[in-house]
Amino acid sequence: MHGDSNHNPYASLASVGHGVAPETQRADALLQANALQAAIFNSVMFSKIATDAKGVIQIFNVGAERMLGYLACDVVNKITPADISDPREVIARAKALSLELSAPIAPGFEALVYKASRGIEDIYELTYVRKDGSRFPAVVSVTALRDARDVIIGYLLIGSDNTARQQAKKALHDSESRLNFALEMSHTGGWDLDLVDLSARQTLEHDRIFGYDTLVPRWSYEVFLDHVLPEDRADVNRRFRDAIEHRTEWRFDCRIRRVDGEIRWILGTGMHQRNEDGQCLRMSGIVQDITTRKRAEEALLEINIKLESAKSAAEKANLAKSDFLSSMSHELRSPLNAILGFAQLMDSGSPPPTVSQKESIDQILQAGWYLLQLINEILDLSLIESGKLSLSPESMALSDVLSDCHAMIEPQAAKRSIVLQFPETEFPQFVKADRTRLKQVIVNLLSNAIKYNRPNGRVDIAYHAAEAGRIRISFQDTGRGLPPEKLSQLFQPFNRLGQEIGSEEGTGIGLVVSKRLVELMDGAIGADSTVGVGSTFWIELGEASATALAPDDGDFADASPTALASCIPLRTLLCVEDNPANLLLIEKLVERRPDIRLLSARSAEHGVELARLARPDVILMDINLPGMSGFTALERLSEDPLTAHTPVVALSANAMARDIEKGLQAGFFAYLTKPLRVQAFMVTLDSAINASERHSLS
Repeated sequence: MHGDSNHNPYASLASVGHGVAPETQRADALLQANALQAAIFNSVMFSKIATDAKGVIQIFNVGAERMLGYLACDVVNKITPADISDPREVIARAKALSLELSAPIAPGFEALVYKASRGIEDIYELTYVRKDGSRFPAVVSVTALRDARDVIIGYLLIGSDNTARQQAKKALHDSESRLNFALEMSHTGGWDLDLVDLSARQTLEHDRIFGYDTLVPRWSYEVFLDHVLPEDRADVNRRFRDAIEHRTEWRFDCRIRRVDGEIRWILGTGMHQRNEDGQCLRMSGIVQDITTRKRAEEALLEINIKLESAKSAAEKANLAKSDFLSSMSHELRSPLNAILGFAQLMDSGSPPPTVSQKESIDQILQAGWYLLQLINEILDLSLIESGKLSLSPESMALSDVLSDCHAMIEPQAAKRSIVLQFPETEFPQFVKADRTRLKQVIVNLLSNAIKYNRPNGRVDIAYHAAEAGRIRISFQDTGRGLPPEKLSQLFQPFNRLGQEIGSEEGTGIGLVVSKRLVELMDGAIGADSTVGVGSTFWIELGEASATALAPDDGDFADASPTALASCIPLRTLLCVEDNPANLLLIEKLVERRPDIRLLSARSAEHGVELARLARPDVILMDINLPGMSGFTALERLSEDPLTAHTPVVALSANAMARDIEKGLQAGFFAYLTKPLRVQAFMVTLDSAINASERHSLS
């Protein structure tokens, strides 16, 4: 039996080295066999257990000792492998394989060796039990050992620790479960496409997006394209071909028709998978239902379109309102110019008016200036609310501004016997604001403090540092005060808090305009009041440094008129005005200036021609003229060398800030608005004459 090489597992080794003595060959083969056997059975990475035909352990290598915690002497000829593995798991696997369990000694082991005894080797995943009772997963193979007569003489079990593999398998399963859950929750499906035959495998969530309840067995790129709407199909297919050709990411955003006919939006991406040779044979990716997002985007787009339309309509409405207010201002100011202008002439005429005439003139002037105030405040409020009011912030000494306002408001206070107490400070305080608008706010607050004060009352004006970087200016009166319910209604348009039934005139707009102006200057405004004691209005503005102080050119009203002596040569004034009443007013005003002769023209065309012939020293130009406008006339005069340096003063009822700014930018020497204030008109006229004289001497 031992000499039969057909059944000797090491017989092939004996044939090595032809021509060597048989004894030497057998000795070498034996040594090689022992070395091979030692290498196999002394491996610590694998447990190797050999049993006899009854399952009793005969060999227990060092790998088995390390893995199971037994020593070979503890188990050889004593226990079976079924005692080492988990019998419950072995029996369950045997039942699954429909094996007969008949051996009384080791029924679990009998189940394992059943197939091996029939020449079938298999690999089993079992649970091993260590000597200390702890368990671990193992992978085991069983091989039947036969003698030369093919009789089973034992079994060889080779096992390895399967813990790491099981952990990796579990981690992979958990990861796949989390990924699938995430994809399902986000309505995202996965797919894998064979780029050779364009067949595909996909997830259930993928098919649900297309309206299927179960997996489609034969999914393909063609099936996908059949779902894409015809108008999107060409673009999707082009992107797919480009991605394959350039080996780039495939992205598509299209509409599909589900199997139930519903139209949905989907977003998909795909990436190439390369084999070992770098060939792109597959593409994997995801597809997501983005219908909700698309509908939200479409709704948002529709809202934006409506908002833009509403914004455009609002802008047109604001423009129309501005144009209307500008037109209204012009139409109201033109008759007011005649009313107030002639009233001022009568008031200052020679001989002076009688007492009765003076009373009538005062009523005309009071009503006229009040109407002009109402027009101005309505226009200011409209400009502020439309965002078209432009401010010019600068650093200014607060004492200078208050001094100017004191001079403007003192006559009103004296008329009512109201004492104005302005602060006297050793060191000037500077604030940053628009000079003209700040004066407007302060004068409005002082005017209210005077109007709603008690007879022989008092108004105290003070200022001090408030919070960091801000200055508070307060105006405290000794009036009747306001209850809390009325105090809360301040700064509401056209709300005079019940004062409309009294004798005091007011528009109910002044405080609203003041509040808007202060806020536009990055300030704040407020009020405190106590019934029977009085009210305190205050404004806060940003503090500024004296180094940033801008030069103040002053208002025309602050300048002193130039006294023209009788020896000064006669000056020529050309007035281009189509309104007879306004022209008559200018004639009456010029009559008081014997040093000026007046020429007039009813149209811009006539005015330009007359200016070329008469070469006047100053030209008064109305803006809204029949035919050529005042702006066009100014342009013609500027282009002619004979009149290019003649000062042209605009005289117009277009009194909005943008009108004035436009006129000054066009090149007018000054821009006077109707109704005219006589003193301002005379000052401007003298300034223009002086400018003309300086040019003639140069």
